[in-house]
Amino acid sequence: MRLGIHVIEFTVPDGAAGIAPELAKVGRAVEAAGVARLSVMDHFFQMDGFKPATDPMLEGYSTLGFLAAHTSAVQLGLLVTGVTYRHPGLLAKTVSTVDVLSGGRVELGIGAAWYEREHLGLGVPFPPLSERFERLEEAIRICLQMWDPDNNGAFEGKHYQLAETLCSPQPIRRPPIMIGGGGEKKTLRMVAQYADACNLFAGDKDQVRHKLDVLRGHCDKFGRDLSSIDKTLTYRVAPAVDTIDEFLRDIADYAELGIDTVILVPPGDAPAAWIEEVATPLVPRLTDL
Repeated sequence: MRLGIHVIEFTVPDGAAGIAPELAKVGRAVEAAGVARLSVMDHFFQMDGFKPATDPMLEGYSTLGFLAAHTSAVQLGLLVTGVTYRHPGLLAKTVSTVDVLSGGRVELGIGAAWYEREHLGLGVPFPPLSERFERLEEAIRICLQMWDPDNNGAFEGKHYQLAETLCSPQPIRRPPIMIGGGGEKKTLRMVAQYADACNLFAGDKDQVRHKLDVLRGHCDKFGRDLSSIDKTLTYRVAPAVDTIDEFLRDIADYAELGIDTVILVPPGDAPAAWIEEVATPLVPRLTDL
């Protein structure tokens, strides 16, 4: 099993001036630890109900560009981009840019979006869920077309129309696509059809098993091998040094279910120190699962 680190808070002791130095430390720490994935959220307000919406929150792709300059090996991405936040053509161009500047290390994480408050607050249209899913599928198709060097033609969809899908420079590699969410009829079907990775949440192991079975069924319909999809799991409570053994016993069950990567969320006030202390010894032990 591989380890991912997902940074969702920026409440460092030195305030706004301390965020960039701390993120640079995070980059160095994940590289030294051998972490496979490093991600941040795609939000403009902190998630209300988790922490105050007024807590610090960085724009995601600017943050990935910064992290690209402070890392050399780890895969970078947003967990996950809300389809409503950026026009798909501009999204594909943005992801391509970070991929080129990172040496081919960016993943497109994308989902249907959900945080109504920040949409309303910043004047971003927030269509009904059914329309957001339609836009999600069109956005994925647009990105794939823009990352095809042999197809600069038009795209005609229900919600998006592009006269040409020119993207130069092309990404160094076609960015892997992660589709976030566990919806069984639409989301997991799109994972099987388009994606290289999915993301589920730890908790009810029978539910995780069920979601993977549903994904397997969709893969069969598309002639897809389930093993070609990176099955990631966000684990809500990150372990401390004295709970690593307990965490490993729990996560071993998910490995048996077929989870390939566990994603942990470090504390917002000192993420780099937590990575050095907890994640570093975890990586080799997860590899053995």
